[in-house]
Amino acid sequence: MSPHFPSMAEPGGRTLGDEEVAAAERVIRSGMLSAVWGTEARALEREMAELYGRRHAIACSSGTAALHLAVVAAAPDPGDEIITTPITDFGTVAPILAQNAVPVFADVDPETGNLDPAAVARLIGPRTRAIMAVHLFGAPAPVDELRALADEHGLVLLEDCAQAWLTELPPLPPRPATPLAAVPRPAAPLAAAPPGDAGVRLAGTAGAVGCFSLQQWKHVTCGDGGLVITDDDALARTMRLFSDKGWDRAAGRSHASFGLNYRMTELQAAVARAQLAKLPGVVEARRRTAVRLLEELGGLDGVRLPRPEGHAWWLFPLVLPGGGAREMAAALAGEGIPARAGYLEQPLNRAPVWSGPVYGTSRFPLDGADAGRGPTAACPEAERLVADTLLVIDWNENYTDAHVTAVADAIRKYRPRP
Repeated sequence: MSPHFPSMAEPGGRTLGDEEVAAAERVIRSGMLSAVWGTEARALEREMAELYGRRHAIACSSGTAALHLAVVAAAPDPGDEIITTPITDFGTVAPILAQNAVPVFADVDPETGNLDPAAVARLIGPRTRAIMAVHLFGAPAPVDELRALADEHGLVLLEDCAQAWLTELPPLPPRPATPLAAVPRPAAPLAAAPPGDAGVRLAGTAGAVGCFSLQQWKHVTCGDGGLVITDDDALARTMRLFSDKGWDRAAGRSHASFGLNYRMTELQAAVARAQLAKLPGVVEARRRTAVRLLEELGGLDGVRLPRPEGHAWWLFPLVLPGGGAREMAAALAGEGIPARAGYLEQPLNRAPVWSGPVYGTSRFPLDGADAGRGPTAACPEAERLVADTLLVIDWNENYTDAHVTAVADAIRKYRPRP
């Protein structure tokens, strides 16, 4: 019989403990639960900015709110398009619609489920404003190729890192040496480098804005919460204003621009700070057991294993090129393995939401969307992954070698068809 697999819905599957209890008590005893006048949210922002080597971090109420702030920073006009992936949570797409922009779904790499840059390139048009890359399951998306596309066409690259805490990007190729006399002096101190080996680049730092989630099921949690990071002073101001009803508090009761209330509370921030301190250990533990499973399954016919480089292992994905993911997921679940097929019921380009109104009885901004590039355009690789070839296994920092062995034994037992 398989061991019990701890879930992120129970204490044994989380790292919540005395530190978080003390943090919550500290806030409650202070009497100040609002981040407007408190200190915890500002401290969380400083710690996040330092961890990622960015000039700015802004805390907000959810991962979806973080993505909304990023879309606001991209500043689409009504009817503009933002290209993203159909294999993601709807929280990636809802902010696009909320800003009256049109989501355009590009197809994905059939091995990773991440955006295919060639598919993105084919969809760039005169109304394209931004590209939203998602680092699916914690695997690094090809953001350098996407950044090159964005730069070539004058677009904004945004990164959804909700599942990708401390995901590492490939190192950039070395640049030609520059004569010392030609190197400009920085106008301000350089931001601190990310933790770990020298030169490590983290997901969320390749684009204009990186977005993170602190929802219950993520690597670290405060129940719900979000963070955005950026090096751009103007974008940071835009996002901070939008998260606080456009209120420029330095100017008194003055609203500088349109915005919503996406403020994080002090309770959320205090718990998030305690969790953030545990994040490196969480990711390291997930990586250790994931690599062990990769070793156990090496050479198994009919299974395409994920690439471990940079992976943060929110989930452990397997691709079965011959299909049959739903049958295999059911067999693994019968053995007590937390496995499921497809990740989504259907990719977002096939979701029922597109058949109904968006605002009131209106379908704006979708009414004028080009059928060949709008939200319901075909994405055959994504559709096959979700329907037949993608299998995901819940992963957790508290898994042991016994959990790895149980998963490996079950997969070998129910060897997929080649």
